[in-house]
Amino acid sequence: MYSNPSGQVPFSNEYTDSQNFPAFGPDDFASNPEPRCPVILLLDTSGSMRGTPIQELNAGVELFKDELLADALASKRVEVAIVGFGPVQVIQDFVTVDYLNPPMLRAEADTPMGAAIETALDLLQTRKETYKANGIAYYRPWVFLITDGSPTDYWKTAARRVQDGEGKKSFAFFSIGVEDARIDILSQISTRQPLKLKELRFRDLFQWLSSSLKSVSRSTLGDEVPLQNPTTPDGWASV
Repeated sequence: MYSNPSGQVPFSNEYTDSQNFPAFGPDDFASNPEPRCPVILLLDTSGSMRGTPIQELNAGVELFKDELLADALASKRVEVAIVGFGPVQVIQDFVTVDYLNPPMLRAEADTPMGAAIETALDLLQTRKETYKANGIAYYRPWVFLITDGSPTDYWKTAARRVQDGEGKKSFAFFSIGVEDARIDILSQISTRQPLKLKELRFRDLFQWLSSSLKSVSRSTLGDEVPLQNPTTPDGWASV
């Protein structure tokens, strides 16, 4: 996906989940019936993230929120959930960014990445069912994994679920390795090439993510959206 060294890379909003929607249900969707662009931030908060890494991650998440809030359409369409691991916890269930109030992340415990991925995918499936029940269309969801370590639990079931979901275009799964992350394991989990974050550039990463989601939220459902290549010499990532 990131083979183009200069320019943009395409991302398809196409999904294959059936969307035969009934009438609107009694929910806040009635006041905001815009199609939703769901994203899960799947964040490593294990002990190895202590110090500067977790501080920069917190700053990046806050920037991400501010960037999306500044875009009138994205603030109505992008929904964010946050799942942390170390231990696994749903830090924030799905909300539009005007209701997003992420707490300060703390680094502690181990790296149960497999359980965290499965928790995130379960959370996403529940949200998609809620969209369908309330007549809300949605873009292909994003799951955005950021980790600096190696899984401390069994992760191969999670990997199979990721690969199956990507194959069905049920979601797009991105993995970002920080510092000493096991890129070899991330390569076995994700069908997309894992990226390595340069120098703890979390703010640049989240600026790219917010910009990408703004582009997706402005597109027509099913369209291919060009994304800026993050692996250019000036980009925040390497392969």
